[in-house]
Amino acid sequence: MEITGRLTRDAVVANTAKDRQVVNFSIAVNDTYKAKGSTEVKKIVTYIDCSYWLSAGVAQWLKKGTMVELFGRIGVNAYLSAEGKAVGSLTFHTSNIKILLFTSDVQPVQAKNVASEKSKNEEPDDLPF
Repeated sequence: MEITGRLTRDAVVANTAKDRQVVNFSIAVNDTYKAKGSTEVKKIVTYIDCSYWLSAGVAQWLKKGTMVELFGRIGVNAYLSAEGKAVGSLTFHTSNIKILLFTSDVQPVQAKNVASEKSKNEEPDDLPF
């Protein structure tokens, strides 16, 4: 199975009792649909808890906001909460990770309207083109 989504938080490497390492992370998968007979577009987000057992080194690249394409198999965890309410969550046992878009630590720069700024500060050219 193949899914694509954005990481909701930085990946965490956990150590098991048998000295194995697992990379745990969570992704959000966005989807939209239009209900029959309606013009309103509905947006839904599905959160999936993921695990990757093959190499802990990949965790350094899995930062919040990074878009990834994952290959593997899906599962479900079902349990009773402390209040006795049935709760479920989706899991994804990842066998391959493809990073589609890295997140940037740099804040986006505000684009300036250079043409209007230039016309205010400079005299117009005499060139016909």
